[in-house]
Amino acid sequence: MDSPRDEQQVTEDPVLVLDALVIDCDDPQAVGRFWQQLLGGDLREVRDGDTELHGAALRLDFVRAPAERTTAKDRLHLDIFVQPDLRQKAIDRAIAFGATTANDIYDGGLWQVMRDIEGNVFCIVWGGAE
Repeated sequence: MDSPRDEQQVTEDPVLVLDALVIDCDDPQAVGRFWQQLLGGDLREVRDGDTELHGAALRLDFVRAPAERTTAKDRLHLDIFVQPDLRQKAIDRAIAFGATTANDIYDGGLWQVMRDIEGNVFCIVWGGAE
């Protein structure tokens, strides 16, 4: 099964199924490779240089977007869970792939806010008390 759509049955009242999270970016292939390195999975070019990352809990689509970028905190972001004892290793790994920390957004002890190679915000979360 490649997509949640495959499971959806035709009913009188259709149930909507979350299919993918789409990330607008300048370079879909580069951003897709970043997330593939971080999460694993199969990166596929689909059309006009857009890419899809398959194999995670949710398919991620990377699409070329207009040049204007947001300057405020993203209103939607990914939370990526890691076991608490592996949190620093996960943060260091993301940085090695080109991510940066975003302590200007949150600088606490429950998660680490990061930015991918194009500035899209995501969090490495481990929970627990500060």
